[in-house]
Amino acid sequence: MRVLVLGGGPAGATAALQARELGADVTLVEAKRVGGTSLNEGPAPVRTLARAARLMRDARSWGQFGLRGDPPQVDIAAVLANADRVASYAHQRRRLAEVIASQGIHLVEGAGPARFVDPHTVRIPDGRAFGGDAVIVAVGGHAGRLPIPGAELALTYEDVRGLTALPASVAVVGGADTGCQLASILADFGAQVTLVEASPRLVPHADQDVSATLADAFRRRGITVSTATLVERLDRTPAGVAVQYRSGSEQARLEVAAVFFAVGWPGNADALGADAVGITTSRGYVQVGKDLRSSLPHVLAAGDVNGISMLVPSARHEGRIAAENAVLGTRRQFSHEVVPTGSFTDPEYGSVGLTEAQARERYDCAVAVVRYDDLVRPVVDARPEGFCKLIVERRHRYLLGAHVVGEYAAEVIQMAAACMAANMRV
Repeated sequence: MRVLVLGGGPAGATAALQARELGADVTLVEAKRVGGTSLNEGPAPVRTLARAARLMRDARSWGQFGLRGDPPQVDIAAVLANADRVASYAHQRRRLAEVIASQGIHLVEGAGPARFVDPHTVRIPDGRAFGGDAVIVAVGGHAGRLPIPGAELALTYEDVRGLTALPASVAVVGGADTGCQLASILADFGAQVTLVEASPRLVPHADQDVSATLADAFRRRGITVSTATLVERLDRTPAGVAVQYRSGSEQARLEVAAVFFAVGWPGNADALGADAVGITTSRGYVQVGKDLRSSLPHVLAAGDVNGISMLVPSARHEGRIAAENAVLGTRRQFSHEVVPTGSFTDPEYGSVGLTEAQARERYDCAVAVVRYDDLVRPVVDARPEGFCKLIVERRHRYLLGAHVVGEYAAEVIQMAAACMAANMRV
């Protein structure tokens, strides 16, 4: 059995290792460096920036604790160099390429963009071709751009690491997880930030209380939050970029030094020429069933490229299932019911399971909320803002969802997720 894996991020690397463990002859083709966005451009480097932002925020609170002295200044070049150091360390420490190759997998790194030449074969720019009896597509996605005039003037989170100076004023277009994180980090670094979201609230997929609390906290920090607002065009100005936007019937113009788009994460399947060989796609995502098979049964898709759950744990889970189905011919289905998520904003937020609105549509449930300012630890830390909400199904007392805003929310939510995964009852 020959398995061809396209993409060496969390989904692809996991799929390759699982397929090899199951006895397949595996080839893994990666356009750049194994690790994918997760290790190279995404969570690891961005969380390093978020850590620097947290330290800046903490320094500004010294006076509350009776501490005197000048707070530090942001050296953006040094901050970004440290993010690169973390990404490099992760590669050196994990030795992912060595681990993959040591298992007998044929690893092709730095291959450049691959394209299908037939349903079983891809070719890379140097002319080499690779094939498999089964193909697992795990080529991830990329930062989206609005289809508006002047869109090319905007940056994305991928461009943050290329900054040579901190822009004095920034408009972040898109108020979901990535946009909120960008806005929060840049604000902590000292930029004047305007956050624009087309939906009526920030992080539209989140629990309503998370959205409201986050927006209130951002506004208190001096971030301008504009929801139900559509950006219509960008124009270059001598000092940066002008943003033309509309809120209801009211139109306005905002001039800033830089604009960042955080408007979605389209899949990369189109770059493979997937449609040309009969693989059904939509907006760059491979369309798959619950067993992760595409319209061609021997082609499976895992991770961001299928558009189902844009999270590293989900990608790894799907990679294992795709490999098992490809090698063993099974039709095992994925499930993403208990997937904790968190964002390193100020304040942090984390969620798992159903929102309160979703739970009330489906269950007779009880909802309990504990405020951070009722607890001593957050008050001691001078971070009393936030809450923990638990949503419980009344009849059997199972935990349906949990939502946390405040310090260490990304860690706190893991406990709730563990309880849910273990089917523990309240």
